[in-house]
Amino acid sequence: MRPLPALLLPLVAAGVVVGGEPAPGAALRQQLASLATTGTLLHIAAHPDDENTHLITYFARARGYRTGYLSLTRGDGGQNESGPEFDAKLGVARTQELLEARKLDGGVQFFTRAIDFGYSKSAEETLRFWDRREVLGDVVRVIRQFRPDVIVTRFSPRGGGTHGHHTASGMLGVEAFQLAGDPTAYPEQIAEGLRPWQARRVVLNSGGSGRGGGGEGALRLDIGGADPATGEGLGTIAGRSRARHITQGFGSFGARGGGSGPNEQSFTLLGGEPATRDLFDGVDVTWGRYGPAGVELAAAIEAVRRDFRPEAPAASVPALFALRRRLAAFPGDALIADRRRQLEGIIQECLGLRALATAERAEVVPGASLRWNLEVSTATAAVRLRGVRLGERELPDARGELAPGGVWRFQTEARVPADQPLTHPYWLREEGAAGLFAVADRSLIGRAEDPPAFSWTLVVEVGGEDLSVVVPGEAAESGERAGRRRGVAVVAPVVFQLAHEVELFAPGATREVKVQLAREGAPLSGRLIAEAGAGWKAEVPAPEFRAGSGAPATVVVRVTAPAAGGGARLRLLAEVDGRRYAGQRAEIRYAHLAPQVLQPPAEVRLVALDVRMGARRVGYLPGAGDDLERALVQLGCTVRRLQGKDLSPGGLAGLDAVVIGVRAFNERDDLAANLPGLFAWVEQGGTVVAQYNRPNGLAAPNLGPHALSIQGPAPQLRVTDERSPVSFLLPAHPVLNSPNRIGPEDFAGWVQERGAYFPSSWDETRWEAVLALADPGEAPLRSGLLVAKHGRGRYAYTGLAFFRQLPAGVPGAYRLLANLLSPAP
Repeated sequence: MRPLPALLLPLVAAGVVVGGEPAPGAALRQQLASLATTGTLLHIAAHPDDENTHLITYFARARGYRTGYLSLTRGDGGQNESGPEFDAKLGVARTQELLEARKLDGGVQFFTRAIDFGYSKSAEETLRFWDRREVLGDVVRVIRQFRPDVIVTRFSPRGGGTHGHHTASGMLGVEAFQLAGDPTAYPEQIAEGLRPWQARRVVLNSGGSGRGGGGEGALRLDIGGADPATGEGLGTIAGRSRARHITQGFGSFGARGGGSGPNEQSFTLLGGEPATRDLFDGVDVTWGRYGPAGVELAAAIEAVRRDFRPEAPAASVPALFALRRRLAAFPGDALIADRRRQLEGIIQECLGLRALATAERAEVVPGASLRWNLEVSTATAAVRLRGVRLGERELPDARGELAPGGVWRFQTEARVPADQPLTHPYWLREEGAAGLFAVADRSLIGRAEDPPAFSWTLVVEVGGEDLSVVVPGEAAESGERAGRRRGVAVVAPVVFQLAHEVELFAPGATREVKVQLAREGAPLSGRLIAEAGAGWKAEVPAPEFRAGSGAPATVVVRVTAPAAGGGARLRLLAEVDGRRYAGQRAEIRYAHLAPQVLQPPAEVRLVALDVRMGARRVGYLPGAGDDLERALVQLGCTVRRLQGKDLSPGGLAGLDAVVIGVRAFNERDDLAANLPGLFAWVEQGGTVVAQYNRPNGLAAPNLGPHALSIQGPAPQLRVTDERSPVSFLLPAHPVLNSPNRIGPEDFAGWVQERGAYFPSSWDETRWEAVLALADPGEAPLRSGLLVAKHGRGRYAYTGLAFFRQLPAGVPGAYRLLANLLSPAP
């Protein structure tokens, strides 16, 4: 099994320094108190933001226990309140938000391979979509890796009106608790080197924070109080941790902290031994669990704590090295490995030892040279630098003596191996199933992210003892993030720039698809290779290209669609110096996160379908990040981006139709005042298609020219089963017949969901309900597509998930959208 990543400098572990910076001595006292404990807790839920950050903060910071959060998904199927990223890109952003949250509350982050496929109404659907056995195996794997004494689920395995993912997380938590200790369960993990592990109990954290009581027999525990190092309220720290979920709109939680007051939580036993006073009843959370040697180690730790002097932390270093020698004799389990890293971090802090490895640039291509600046300093004690290593390469001249307060600087240049893997999240490197990421390297399963592309190891000698310091290779940021650091990305020497994710063709048609290849730096030459799926032809008449100096090369691919129609993928590769590269480049940038580089495959979805358009000039009013504009271009439309001030008969002159983006009525503050002008344009013969909005936080409550509401006593109305049948309530209606005849086949192949946030009430004398949709076993919802005449024009309001179907190349979604955009007869 690949070892867990080494902790960075300064130490990041239980008791991490945040917020009101504690005095160094207070922080070290807290670390020493944590070192004296051996308790481990694993918290399990379904998504980023499901976790009880107060629970994590309490056990990690106040008690000093190893505390982990296992989020079954990365939140890729949710909404984005901060930018245009959805699906896999959103999952990458939310992964980083969770890691930032854990830096505050002191927890350790884990994931399974499960994909967040959007809202699910049942655990059964969820587990069928995820592949229950595989995701359960991932939970078992994390338990065997982390070896918790207590497991705490956030959601009940019995469900009860909640998200299917939530219930599934409770079910899998209980089942994995039962299986992790069984050597016959998932024996391939045992063969990899993991060992069975049986936690003492699994409980449901059902009460507190407005979640209701835990019922008769539930254990109640106050997790309030203050951080031992800073004196800051645990609730305040937990609020700041939760506020890192900015893409989910939680940025204001930092101001809602609960302070240091009491916070009584309820815990209901789901399996294992009951607890009556504390979650860790019956668990030895001291080193005594390791027998006489553990008792002796505990006494030695206590002696270090007693003799520790904040004004002279280096005086404790010899005793801390003695602790390390004792710890080396213990069995090599996960707890011992974590506590050893923590102990070495404490030694580094006592020495005031800091190390940075800074690259001259944030991106590098395989085979290129990269200049590094290394800096090592010590504040309180003399140290000798005995060696420096980048990966396995030793730097022969990197030696030096550092007096207290001294700084050692070294500059070197290192060539990146030609076969260095490109930077791309490990869970996105292989093509997975609809509900499960594919991960070829099983040792990565459970990890939050990839290890750094470049890792330096510095060996220092202090009083005859060697200390290895692992330092990630980073680059300094500039602009709005100046002063912060980011990882160094390994990027392809040439990347594809694709104008569209989907290309539409008429059946049997041949047309050119232009592909651009870009490179930063000196020009290079290569050859383009194009491969199309069965029934399609892809030819590259002139495959040679030369790209560089910021000027992309354009290569034409001549694509022929099959006469029978259908879909396929166009796969693109660039051959350069005998190596093939097949990636695009995307960078996820948010002010609160370090930039993340992705290099997804250069693939285009090819769709051959018979679709006719009645609208050619379309206005698009953006909402919260849907990509409908590209789909309109593929349908042959000329698209004009709109603002609220354009919504008037004069401002919309010359347009055939207007599309309002997803959640525009929630997000835009220039919409409400300008709706009368939009409605007046419809009266004069215009056509509007308005996409779904959320019931809460409507900036413009009037969703159409006639009464229509998505609020009210009914729960949020949605159809989550993308395969559910669709009934045509008005089969002769123009939007189902002109210019394309829509049939049941147009609702085949949809992805993730049918739609969400359907209207709960509407003026049935004005609006026509065109379709009825329902999840299995539920009453049909008649408001998925509402159409109203208004003067000479037409206004459609729909909760159908066009924003998911169009990028996936679903033919029927394009045909139905074309009908909705066409002028009213």
